[in-house]
Amino acid sequence: MARIPVMIVEDQPKILKSQLKLLQDREQIEIVATALSAEAALEELERTKPAVILCDLGLPRMSGIELTREVKGRWPKIEVLIFTIFDEEDKVLDAVKAGASGYLLKGAPAERIVEAIADVAGGGSVIQPSLARRLLKAFHVREEAPTGPPPADLAAELGPPAGTAALLEEDRPRLTAREIEILRLIAKGLSNSVAAGVLNLSRATVRTHLEHIYQKLDVTNRVEAVTEGIRKGIIEVE
Repeated sequence: MARIPVMIVEDQPKILKSQLKLLQDREQIEIVATALSAEAALEELERTKPAVILCDLGLPRMSGIELTREVKGRWPKIEVLIFTIFDEEDKVLDAVKAGASGYLLKGAPAERIVEAIADVAGGGSVIQPSLARRLLKAFHVREEAPTGPPPADLAAELGPPAGTAALLEEDRPRLTAREIEILRLIAKGLSNSVAAGVLNLSRATVRTHLEHIYQKLDVTNRVEAVTEGIRKGIIEVE
């Protein structure tokens, strides 16, 4: 199996050294470049095209969010995985909106980091339920603009127009029971590998189901799938 080329962007030399020590001997990945700033990362990307960038959120000058936006604009096939700390969820949300495929907390074990890299390199995302809820809230804010439907409380007072329930049911994507099961696990933040273990399936089978889910919901990643699944009433995030 080909190793996944990875770049690490971290402005603290000691932390960067620690990350390299943690990951450089892993068979699944290959560290092809490092950078101490977003500016240096962009210069390096002109020469090296990794599949995944592990990016610190709190970079000096040009932030990790700005770097993510720049990378996705210039090299859309490169996936960005954000490294963050506990109290930065608002910034993580902005990074996901900028194109990041998810985030990991600093201090995560090497196995979790490698698994996350493999997930995003394979087209998945690494999210937590709380972030999925925030993304859903952001979606609802857009939906409640003046050109959209009335607010939920007003709609409840007025009641649905005739035939609305049947129309909504008719328009709802027809996911299989297994696909709904997998979508629920994704909403809880489980990776492909963990979901496969829970359902006693192979990782490849889970990935295939995810591809079908994406097609049916007309989305491209896990964040969008969870958001659409909740919005259309297919799943609920507890």
